[in-house]
Amino acid sequence: MAETDPSKQQVPASRSVSRRRTRLSLVWFIPIVAAVAGVWVAVTRILGQGPEISIILKTAEGLEAGKTKIHYSGVDVGTVSTIRLSEDHMRVVAKAQMAPDTNDFLVKDTQFWVVRPRISGANVTGLGTLISGAYIGMEIGKSKDHEREFVALDTPPVVTGDVPGRFYVLQAGDLGSLDIGTPVYFRRLQVGQIASYHLDDKGQMFNVKIFVDAPYDQFVTPSTRFWQASGVDVSLSAAGLSVQTQSLLSILIGGVAFETPADAPEQPAAAENAVYTLFVNRTDAFRLPARDPQTFVLNFKESVRGLEPGAPVEFRGIPLGDVADIGAELDYKTFEFTAPVTIHLDAERLGVRVEDAPVGVERNQARREFIDSLVAHGVRAQLQTASLLTGARFVAFDFFPDAPPASINWAEKPVELPTRPGQLQAIEASVVSIIRKLDQVPIQQIGADLQKALAELDRTLVSARGTIDNTNTLVGNADRMIQPSSGLGVELGNTLQEVQRAARGVRVLADYLERHPEALIRGKTEENK
Repeated sequence: MAETDPSKQQVPASRSVSRRRTRLSLVWFIPIVAAVAGVWVAVTRILGQGPEISIILKTAEGLEAGKTKIHYSGVDVGTVSTIRLSEDHMRVVAKAQMAPDTNDFLVKDTQFWVVRPRISGANVTGLGTLISGAYIGMEIGKSKDHEREFVALDTPPVVTGDVPGRFYVLQAGDLGSLDIGTPVYFRRLQVGQIASYHLDDKGQMFNVKIFVDAPYDQFVTPSTRFWQASGVDVSLSAAGLSVQTQSLLSILIGGVAFETPADAPEQPAAAENAVYTLFVNRTDAFRLPARDPQTFVLNFKESVRGLEPGAPVEFRGIPLGDVADIGAELDYKTFEFTAPVTIHLDAERLGVRVEDAPVGVERNQARREFIDSLVAHGVRAQLQTASLLTGARFVAFDFFPDAPPASINWAEKPVELPTRPGQLQAIEASVVSIIRKLDQVPIQQIGADLQKALAELDRTLVSARGTIDNTNTLVGNADRMIQPSSGLGVELGNTLQEVQRAARGVRVLADYLERHPEALIRGKTEENK
């Protein structure tokens, strides 16, 4: 066995030791931190975003995805993210990402609309979009039910925000020159404007929604009258020419005016969305309403051209009612054409009332007796011309003492009142009568006799011409005979001289007898000689 070198150091015996390994490598730390940061950013972004909504529009004109903003009171509250067509290709669906904390804004009655340059009535809006581009306006509703899909308005609302005032509804058969934004006047002061209008389901009436600013809305009561104040109202009466208009603006774009009659009872302000009738003009608005209208029919056998429904019915200039309908009838047996005109009469407008009479048979009987008395005294209906320029006609009742007797059959429905031919028809009848009489005149025989008389006159004129020629010849001969150079002229001159001397002698004798009248008895004495 070899000896061990004592100089060498003793080395301990080796043994295996197990190495500890980390479960997560340092290489993976950075990706994990990046992932956590990304998740944090995503969660933060999701939590920081508001809800997504859909807005349905008619057109996407002026809108751009990612650029078009949604504004509320001038504040940016959302952005249009995508724009696409609806499934039926009839509408445009715009997806919009709203700002945080806008959940309370998105309720059922919240309204959206596209703001573009627009001129409507007296309003000019959206001029700023000429530079910045179109955007979507928003009006927060008051409902408690949340909504995520909305239908945009076709036109921007006139009144937005909590503007003090009230809305009212006006019903009109014709819209005229009215439009959204058209001003509303009270005593020629602009106090509101038209907010919207639409045609009813039957297509017969326009429902015009107006907004009256506070504090002027307190002047709108249940008795208030509304009328169209468009253009210029010109009337000519016994007081002279009257021209009325609300303002220069109403002449250009129209307007609506309202006023409460002075004799109306004191009433509180009308409720929100109260319904009123929109009259054509102020005269119609303040016309007394019919208190007890009755329906009658008038049968005219003449042309009713110029007579229209709504034409007045008067009794000696006092309005009694109006024309309701105009028809046409033809008798098959006689082929006689008539035009039945249905009218509404209110006898109380004449001041004829049955005081303290019970409602029922007695009152109707009194009315019938009164009308029978008028007819018995010659009251008849007649068509008259209201204007020679327009040819408009109306129905006039008046007394005609020479009218043939007539009676009323109260069993008819409606009751027929007697009529009389109009003035124009009477003139035409007179002209026809004259023409018929002229037709009976023997014009041909008169012409033949006149021709014979002219022939006789011609012969007489020829004979007279010969006589005149003979007379001219005789006058010429007489002229030659009395010329001074002719013998007859000399003799005639001598004769005239003798006559002159004789006249002188008679004059001397007359002077002498005037001085000596006794010479007629005694003769001329010697002294006088």
